[in-house]
Amino acid sequence: QLQASGGGLVQAGGSLRLSCVASGRTFGNYAMAWFRQAPGKEHEFVAAISANGRSTTSVDSVKGRFTISRDNARNTVYLQMNSLKPEDTAVYYCAADRGYYYTAPAQYDYWGQGTQVTVSS
Repeated sequence: QLQASGGGLVQAGGSLRLSCVASGRTFGNYAMAWFRQAPGKEHEFVAAISANGRSTTSVDSVKGRFTISRDNARNTVYLQMNSLKPEDTAVYYCAADRGYYYTAPAQYDYWGQGTQVTVSS
């Protein structure tokens, strides 16, 4: 089970840190990712991190602004979001896969409930 939190309303240029806590004892075996979904749009890949935390990837639109990280001792993955823009407004979901840190949502087996991020201009 994945529980995402940390969303909210922020002005453009502001920052938020999303957290996703996983239940269970095998968190360190799972690659983790963040996706987002704006109204009327498909799930969009944001960032992913390997199971051991040594490798990450992110979509070009967030490079230099968002950072994904994880703390396997706390069963938690984070998404630090800086310099937020109105186009970042979406529901953000964390997802887990027992394998590679894919960018396609269909590759992920487990999903959290989502947390709303709203960036005002």
